Amino acid sequence: MPLFEPLDETRPLTGRLALGVEYDGSAYCGWQRLKHAASVQASLEDALSKVAAAPVKVLCSGRTDSGVHATRQVLHFDPPAARSQKAWVFGANANLPRDIAVRWVHPVPDDFHARFKALARRYRYVILNQPSRPVLERANVTWCRDPLDAEAMHRAAQVLVGEHDFSSFRAAGCQSKSPWRHLHFIEVHRHGPLVVIDVQGNAFLHHMIRNIAGALVAVGRGEQAETYLAELLTLKDRAQGAVTAPACGLHFVDSLYDEAYGLPAEPLGPNLLAFLGEWTGERPLPDCPMVEYRRGRPLVSLIATEE
Repeated sequence: MPLFEPLDETRPLTGRLALGVEYDGSAYCGWQRLKHAASVQASLEDALSKVAAAPVKVLCSGRTDSGVHATRQVLHFDPPAARSQKAWVFGANANLPRDIAVRWVHPVPDDFHARFKALARRYRYVILNQPSRPVLERANVTWCRDPLDAEAMHRAAQVLVGEHDFSSFRAAGCQSKSPWRHLHFIEVHRHGPLVVIDVQGNAFLHHMIRNIAGALVAVGRGEQAETYLAELLTLKDRAQGAVTAPACGLHFVDSLYDEAYGLPAEPLGPNLLAFLGEWTGERPLPDCPMVEYRRGRPLVSLIATEE
């Protein structure tokens, strides 16, 4: 897919719409609308409501915490008025603050749900590993002045791949009913001064990635052995874990859906990593029940197959 796709301004769109959104989370309490603080959801709903001249409510693929960024947050809404592709994108952006932008809009069937139809979510945690503090990148990386062994961090992280009880990596206030999650992959690579933790899974617990990042930094510094994450996984006790890494380094970079929905493909963010050249949806998803079920395969046949 080319980077520049013309937006149609002649055909009013009716029915459910999906939006791709990018935001700098520094000034927000997170995605979810709250009464006492600014949120990304409130800003988007207010902007879209002005375009529609009627109230608009949106649902996202995954909520982000205070200070966390997104380069491909996917959401859906049922518009109360028909507007063209160009009107939705340009109109919303004209009414949004400079740290939030709509990247695309795409018509989807009524059964599309940004959260419940997502096959996977992907995040990148970006660490600037150099002696001097960051200046231009200060809002979207975490700074570590101590040398990090990215290869040791990568090896230590591989024990997390697969389906596990991630109790040692969930926040104390996490409201999820189950600590079990399925990590499709986790990789740690160095690109010059940047150390990037790239992780994809079916879903994530509150602060899960930031707690994993904190533990991996302890390994990278040499404070903990490469067996550290395996030990934490076995303990199932958050109190035994490392510090929670800062929110500013975390980026929500992808939410994957069945190809039948035809959502636009984009280069994965953040733009600091554009030179890697990886586009969304290139990696195969694991053959697991949740993915197959959300692709529309009946649960009964899944159970029969597994038996």
